[in-house]
Amino acid sequence: MMDVKVSGQRTTQVGFSLLEVLIAVLIIAIGLLGMAALQLKTVQNSHSAFQRTLASVIAMDASERLWINLGDTPAKSAATIQTEWLAAWNGVLPAATAASAIEDLGGGKWRISVRWQENRLADTNAVETFVYEMDLYP
Repeated sequence: MMDVKVSGQRTTQVGFSLLEVLIAVLIIAIGLLGMAALQLKTVQNSHSAFQRTLASVIAMDASERLWINLGDTPAKSAATIQTEWLAAWNGVLPAATAASAIEDLGGGKWRISVRWQENRLADTNAVETFVYEMDLYP
């Protein structure tokens, strides 16, 4: 049988050096910053989707008001319906009441435009538009 001799000498490196630890911390920090930026973009896009959903609901409300107006006696004008519609949704979307409109295209066709300021995705106050067109036959 062979005898194994154990020497009392220690090796020069026992664990991580300080430089290796600092590089690992730097890589982890960059990864965490990337995750934070990704989370921020997700929140921005989620808010944009929420605003588009609200614009869709607001446009559908306008179309329902036009449908209800078919049965009203006497019927209201489109301007009156638009005024009531904008007053009902005042403050729901940023600056939506100032630029939204109900347009009579003739021949029973209507265009409902909902406009609002989208200021979460860019520094500019870009105006987003949701357009809903419908046919309204008596």
